[in-house]
Amino acid sequence: MNRTDGLVRRAVRNRDNGAEGGTAGNGLNANTADDNQDMNQNKDHEDNIDDGDSKETRLTLMEEVLLLGLKDKEGYTSFWNDCISSGLRGCILIELGLRGRIMMEKSGMRRRGLCSRKVILKSDQPTGDVLLDEALKHIKETNPPETVQSWIEYLSGETWNPLKLRYQLKNVRERLAKNLVEKGVLTTEKQNFLLFDMTTHPLSDNVVKCRLVRKIQDSVLSKWVNDPQRMDKRMLSLIFLAHASDVIENAFAPLNDDDYEVAMKRVRELLDLDFEAEAAKPNANEIIWAVFMAFTK
Repeated sequence: MNRTDGLVRRAVRNRDNGAEGGTAGNGLNANTADDNQDMNQNKDHEDNIDDGDSKETRLTLMEEVLLLGLKDKEGYTSFWNDCISSGLRGCILIELGLRGRIMMEKSGMRRRGLCSRKVILKSDQPTGDVLLDEALKHIKETNPPETVQSWIEYLSGETWNPLKLRYQLKNVRERLAKNLVEKGVLTTEKQNFLLFDMTTHPLSDNVVKCRLVRKIQDSVLSKWVNDPQRMDKRMLSLIFLAHASDVIENAFAPLNDDDYEVAMKRVRELLDLDFEAEAAKPNANEIIWAVFMAFTK
């Protein structure tokens, strides 16, 4: 079975690369502080919004990765893809990081690396997403804290420690697919596979997936910035986790050969970054880089 079943073949024609003192002083300080707080709140709010998506079709990182991996007509992921489960757990951790619920512990005087530092609860305020809140509950109740690598293993059930199996998030793909059905992106069908029946979720709204694919393509072609710190954090995370989940090829399949080569070259540049150095830069979200490192160990 081919990973690109149901996808459009790469085009052979050239792609259009066009860019689609006193009291007064105290008052001033207070106003400045309020302005800074408002700016930070706006930035956090922007981190949670997918550009170009309406409220009805706004997707989480987990939903976007799953949507890339689903065959449009068949409504299921490739049976040969054994990477998407852990990739979706990485998405969950990054979503929690972007929403300000978790953070990495300080590196300390010994300057410990991302792999050895623990995930710390920053806020236990519910996110409104069942999967995210379930993972957040596990992180809150775990003492002592665990590393990003450990949490990916625990949440996916890939651990040899029987005491940690209770942390596994079950039926993640099916639950995400049902979310996409509720958002009108997918539909639900039953298919017979000789010995058993399986629930599938074929694509019902091609516009949403086409917009997602185009957004990824543009980010590495016409809107490429050649600096990960200037890239949108969600898009950077989506590109990396789509690659870690072995579904990035599905976004690039419609490209002509030249653009495909450029896109893959730029993805490889992101994979070759020094994640420790990037995490140490100002305004970097350390959870994102810690998750990236966990998938490249």
